[in-house]
Amino acid sequence: MAELSTLARPYAEAVFRLAKENNALAAWSGRLGNMAAVAGNDQMQAVIADPGVSAVRAAEFIGSIASADEAGKNLLAVLAANDRLTLLPEIAAQYEVLKDEAEGVLEATIVSALEMNEAQKADVVAALKAKFGRDVQASVQVDESLIGGAVITVGDQVIDGSVKGRLQKMAAALTA
Repeated sequence: MAELSTLARPYAEAVFRLAKENNALAAWSGRLGNMAAVAGNDQMQAVIADPGVSAVRAAEFIGSIASADEAGKNLLAVLAANDRLTLLPEIAAQYEVLKDEAEGVLEATIVSALEMNEAQKADVVAALKAKFGRDVQASVQVDESLIGGAVITVGDQVIDGSVKGRLQKMAAALTA
């Protein structure tokens, strides 16, 4: 079976084009987020996979729980007709990437050895904005195994400023 990302891509791109044409990027972001949250729920996944429940009925159920408007219901109908309701979380994720690209926003993940306060996070975000020349939205996680410092992931780039990373590089250099 094809990868979920491959199957979801055409739907995400179509929704993105529609949203962009109608100047509704934020509205579709919320709409997809709500529907993806409902469709991604374990109990809803069981309903979607149940052969006794038609895809159309599952789509109506998702739409009613997510309070989908007409545009959302239309998307659900298309996904149900193609047996692709399980793709909603992946479609939403890919849509967000397309939206962020269009808006010039980069997503960054900062994994720090210690809890960061807002001022520290703002400093890191400002440095990333200067480095990449784009707005940056960052999420922060704590991983004490880093010992000190942080690992920052922006797109496919990783900036490893952790003590653990430096120790690993040193160990590799010494054993080479």
